[in-house]
Amino acid sequence: MSGVPGAAAARAGTAAASAALGGAPVSLEQEVLGLITESALVSLTTDLVAAAGENPGGTEEATVAVLRDFCLGAGLDVATQDVAPGRPNFTAVLPGGEQPGLLFLGHSDVVPAGPGWEGPPFEPYVQDGRLYGRGSTDMKGGLAAVVIALAALKEAGAQLRGNMALACTVDEEDLGIGIRAFTPAALADPGFSYSACVVAEPTDLETVIGCRGDSYIELKVTGKAAHSGRPADGRNAIDAAARVLGLVREDHQRLQASQDSLLGAGTWNIGLISGGSGTSMVAAECTVSLDRRLMPDDDAEVILRALLDQISAAGIDTDGISVEASVTMEMPGFRTPADHPLVVNSVSALADAGVSSAITGWTAACDGGFISRDLGIPAIVMGPGGLNDQAHQVNESVSIAELVAASRAYALMCLRHGT
Repeated sequence: MSGVPGAAAARAGTAAASAALGGAPVSLEQEVLGLITESALVSLTTDLVAAAGENPGGTEEATVAVLRDFCLGAGLDVATQDVAPGRPNFTAVLPGGEQPGLLFLGHSDVVPAGPGWEGPPFEPYVQDGRLYGRGSTDMKGGLAAVVIALAALKEAGAQLRGNMALACTVDEEDLGIGIRAFTPAALADPGFSYSACVVAEPTDLETVIGCRGDSYIELKVTGKAAHSGRPADGRNAIDAAARVLGLVREDHQRLQASQDSLLGAGTWNIGLISGGSGTSMVAAECTVSLDRRLMPDDDAEVILRALLDQISAAGIDTDGISVEASVTMEMPGFRTPADHPLVVNSVSALADAGVSSAITGWTAACDGGFISRDLGIPAIVMGPGGLNDQAHQVNESVSIAELVAASRAYALMCLRHGT
């Protein structure tokens, strides 16, 4: 069974055209590129979008089922790792030689669709060269581009220097339980051997060589309740939390004074706050949820300890006020040198796929930081679709031309990896 719809016909047609013209035999790269078709990409992306997988609110198993069925039909080796009920990590491997291979990374969940769509968000459709539906850009299109590329390489009988694989994790859009399960399993697998990673998240086909990380810090400030007519009898947790947030704002401003040319700077954001039980009462409790964006060398636990030291130095956690805090989520950042072979391969492959790719950085975060930190594998982000204008947006869509270019670039990167 052919892995790419129409692949056998495409190969026959390419060979016949070459023979009729009396030209030289078609190169392997040309053959593989000819097997990557718009119709196959639209079909698979459509099926993946229709599989939904809102997070929170759903599971990723339907998306993984679509990937699994396609990859099995294409002759790839597949495996799943159950992370939680209905939430399996998925891997598809195209076996190659003994050299370390190239790992592609993606995720199967999507953010909730929300209201305001012009049509049902999980009934994808094509219009004016774009495929519409929740997850089309982030990142069902990227997943389709990777597996279509692997299927074309398999169909062409490419002799690769190492294994080429897709790892598709769950829960990237929330707490990252998928990648946190994947990296320990990879470390324990003696057959896991990859020297580079491409995260297929949407970058408008720019080659992103660095990403900030992210962390969530939860603060709980506890005081003492009292009647508002005698506030001195109590200890106001909201007042104390406000003083803490003053320290946070000061640190944010300090960070902005030192900007990295690629990634900017770390940032603080106050995302949620709640406290008190009535207007006529001194607030006994206040909780605050903070987002702290990380530079590649930052450690969220170190940052938290520094904040707690500042709180104590300012005398906030005294006289009946206590402050508890914890890091509830951390996603590391990463940076890969611009002259690394992985970066050179990406830019060259995109150029040969018809795309002039800028080398850039991301202020967003992605699972590539775990691959870089935990597995010691250099990473880039490069994929179809727009992060800022499409991902997590109403009426999300992806350019079909970008799907084709991305898939062809991925295939070329596989063919050239290790040279």
